[in-house]
Amino acid sequence: MTHDEAGSGASDKAGTICRALRRAIIEQALEPGASLPEDALGERFGVSRTIARHALGQLAAEGLVELRRNRSAVVATPSWQEARDAFDIRIELERLVVRQLAGRLSKAQLAALRAHVDAEDAARGGATPVSIRLATEFHILLAEMTESPILIRYVSELAYRCCLILSLYSRPHSSECAINEHRLLIEALESGDGETVMKLMHHHLDSVAERALVAQVKPRERDIMAILAPYADAPKPAAKARRKRSLKAAE
Repeated sequence: MTHDEAGSGASDKAGTICRALRRAIIEQALEPGASLPEDALGERFGVSRTIARHALGQLAAEGLVELRRNRSAVVATPSWQEARDAFDIRIELERLVVRQLAGRLSKAQLAALRAHVDAEDAARGGATPVSIRLATEFHILLAEMTESPILIRYVSELAYRCCLILSLYSRPHSSECAINEHRLLIEALESGDGETVMKLMHHHLDSVAERALVAQVKPRERDIMAILAPYADAPKPAAKARRKRSLKAAE
């Protein structure tokens, strides 16, 4: 195995941990303030503490994790002002996203957006965290359609951070409003009315922010190994095949 392959493997493993933790945080399996021990993560995902630390550092850069002086890490607990600032910045970024997309989406892209909203509708009435995740992924899908790496990066990071904020502060509400607002956004994007779609996006995200309450929630004490079990991705067939070839080559 070359040095580059080893580095790529470590990066892939850190990415797997990031995806699992991100989803666990978004779906509120891991709550704000929950401890994220490096050794437990390493054991859960079969990696070294160094790789686990690297993944935690990446999530800290996204604002989902807080790193502390004694090398411990916890799920971030944003203050109310940080929460409001995050939504304000997100609103401006996503206004830019829809302005770029208005009247420029292909039939296939519009169909993909509508299929995603149909999935949101199908999940309505089920677990609230899943509805929040799907709603967030709708906004990330829009950003990806701009094909702008910087918009994709910052919209994704802010969207995930806002998910964390909603898990901390939001009051119960019907997801029907958000679904209807997503459908209106798609219609405005298809019509090419940039001014209308920017106003719709501003109103939509501002409404989401206003549904938040200033309420401190005490995290439940739960075993991180059990929490992360559903999120620890099983090795993909391609990855297994590569390992087999590597072992055979080594022999």
